[in-house]
Amino acid sequence: MVPDHIGWTLWQATLAWRRDFVAAMAAAGHGWFAQARGNIMVYVGPNGIRQADLAEKAGLTKQAVQQFVDELESDGIVHRTRDEKDARARWVRLTPAGEAAMRDADRIKLEIEEKWRAKLGSADFDELDALLHRVVGR
Repeated sequence: MVPDHIGWTLWQATLAWRRDFVAAMAAAGHGWFAQARGNIMVYVGPNGIRQADLAEKAGLTKQAVQQFVDELESDGIVHRTRDEKDARARWVRLTPAGEAAMRDADRIKLEIEEKWRAKLGSADFDELDALLHRVVGR
C-alpha cells in the first residue's frame, strides 16, 4: 500500500524536481551533479566555506566531505585555501568552472520553476510557494 500523507507527496515532488534538475545539469555538462558529491555544492556558496563547517552543514562525516572535495578539486570545480586565522583549517572555494556550474544551476532552477508555474498556473504556483515558505519558516 502506498503511503497517503503529505510527507509522501512532498517527497515525490522533491524527487521530481531533483530528477529534472540533475538531468538538465548533466545536459549542461555537469554530470557530476548527479553524484553524491554534487549534494555538497549547495553549501559552498560564492564566498566558500570552511571544510569542517561543510561537513557539519551537510550532515556528513569529515572523511566523506574530504573525499567529495578531493574529487571536486580533481575535476577543477573547487579549490582549497588556507584559513588565515587557523593554519590547520582549509576553506573550500569555487573555481571559475565551479562558478559557471553554479550559474547554470541557478538558470536551470528558474527554468524548472517556470515549467511548474505553467503546469499549475501562476496563481496556484505563487500560493504553493507562499505556503511552503510558511512551512519552512521563511
